[in-house]
Amino acid sequence: MNTIKSFWLGWGSLCAAGAGAYYFAKKSINADRAARYEEQQRKRRIINSLGEPNSQSSNGGPLNDDLTGSPSRESNPDPAPTRHAPTTENERVFEKSKYESSTPFKSPKGDRFS
Repeated sequence: MNTIKSFWLGWGSLCAAGAGAYYFAKKSINADRAARYEEQQRKRRIINSLGEPNSQSSNGGPLNDDLTGSPSRESNPDPAPTRHAPTTENERVFEKSKYESSTPFKSPKGDRFS
């Protein structure tokens, strides 16, 4: 028979079990994240330690200061440039974007329903 006491006992035990499951699942997930982060850091340290002798010259400075060999630094932030960059301030102010029409839209005049 369901009484008020048994009803609250059931809900209380259900909530306690859910809270316990949440606590232990969260603990496990955080441990997995920490292990993954440590593994990532370890790999990064290994890669950096392997790359250091090649990136340093005999006098301790970097070998190559120019950026011509780096495609990511040469690239333009616009993925599909369609126009040249403006050279003067006046061009920059009055330039239309690549999505704007160079001529404004004019609707056809006259009776369209006949």
